[in-house]
Amino acid sequence: MIQNKPIIIGLTGGTGCGKSTVCSILKNYNAYIIDADKIGHYIIKKGTNAYFEIVDYFGEDILDSEKQIDRKKLGSIVFSDKKKLAYLDSITHKYIIKEIKDCINIAKDNQDYKYIVIDAPLLIKTNLHKIVDEVWIVHCSLETRLKRLIKRDNLPKDILLKRINNQTPFEQNKKYADFIIFNEEGANLEEIIKQKLKKEV
Repeated sequence: MIQNKPIIIGLTGGTGCGKSTVCSILKNYNAYIIDADKIGHYIIKKGTNAYFEIVDYFGEDILDSEKQIDRKKLGSIVFSDKKKLAYLDSITHKYIIKEIKDCINIAKDNQDYKYIVIDAPLLIKTNLHKIVDEVWIVHCSLETRLKRLIKRDNLPKDILLKRINNQTPFEQNKKYADFIIFNEEGANLEEIIKQKLKKEV
């Protein structure tokens, strides 16, 4: 008997929209989650190719006492300078994409998984949407996002707005969407996802 291959879902949306919550629900439906942000953290660890490329460009001022890249220091630089952010992306994206593709190839052969989910804020920008079966976008209002982010990250509103403004707008991404989840306060994500996955069967 030929086993069905997992459905690959590309999940994207702005910071504070609720991608992590959607992922935690999808895990209950035998989904393998590939977290692009987590990959982005470890591909810049001391000694990696990305690490040396970043330090070579930004200098050692972005390092902490243990010579690791201080992500807050680096973030304060790139989120205030779009050219520097673009250069950082040009360094890290190639390593993140390779790692994501490697994870997909491993998960595809595991019959325990019904879904493979790529949780990636830059899914469209990095063209990862071209290797998935479906694109899901999680979205909510700016007011709701800020409320969640202030609670989660304990950062000032102006810094959070800079981060949000550096992300691809929903209006630009939504044309690629196969499914949009509007995650305002009180939304029943469990039920929304359950009904969506029922249609997949």
